[in-house]
Amino acid sequence: MKTADYLRLIALAAIWGASFIFTRVVAPSLGAIWTAELRVLLGGVALLAWFRLAGFDAGLSRHWRYYLAVGTVNSAIPFALYAYAAIHLPASLLAIVNATSPMFGMLFGALFGTERVTARKLAGLALGAAGVALIARPEGLQTATAFYAPIAAALGACAGYGLTGVLVRRWGQGVPSRGVAAGQQLAAAAVLAPLLLLAPLPAPPSALVVGNVLAVALLASAVAFLIYFRLIADVGATRALTVTFLIPPFGVLWGWLFLGETLPGGMLGGGILIVAGTVLVTRG
Repeated sequence: MKTADYLRLIALAAIWGASFIFTRVVAPSLGAIWTAELRVLLGGVALLAWFRLAGFDAGLSRHWRYYLAVGTVNSAIPFALYAYAAIHLPASLLAIVNATSPMFGMLFGALFGTERVTARKLAGLALGAAGVALIARPEGLQTATAFYAPIAAALGACAGYGLTGVLVRRWGQGVPSRGVAAGQQLAAAAVLAPLLLLAPLPAPPSALVVGNVLAVALLASAVAFLIYFRLIADVGATRALTVTFLIPPFGVLWGWLFLGETLPGGMLGGGILIVAGTVLVTRG
């Protein structure tokens, strides 16, 4: 990896770590569905506009079925679940939970025969499970009933990310990776749109909320995907996936700096176990 690749990797981790604080600000005001819808719609439209200017064909008409499947599993469901969780939980905690995504990828890969299971990966899975058990304690936060449902939602989002890997390996051949960045977000917006009728906006958003909507859509969804797929093209998918290890530290840092969040020591210890487990799963 060149210096520019490392800088892109760090920038991507910083942006995706910040996405949790953006969501944490937006979701309590707009609700889970509107937060997810605006993120994918604005992010997808921005990418599509950029591709048009650059003369790149995303192949929306040719690959719409694939984009619909990936958009549902990788964006519509996870973003809505994370937005729901962000109403109740600190952004820094959600950034830590996000590191379990490769573990779900390993489980789904083994289930569908696309992933080889090794003793090292199983050890990583055990470490990750122990980490989740350690952080899934509502000490100093909320009552148990208001805590476990958002944690389950965040883990459900990570499961969606893990299942996406299976979809990409099985049906993603010949589909342009940059096209996926825009197409899956636009498809996710179409999936979420009917649900907006069931979730009316509670009140006009403030300038702070609007600013964070633009940040999570344009920065964390549009710009971040461009960086991510550039990394995949330059250094390969395996090295690009190491961004997963860097997101939790940035998430905790941004949560502390901008939202004044602090986590109990047990949760930070659980986060260390999750990241260590993720390293074993992805390097096993």
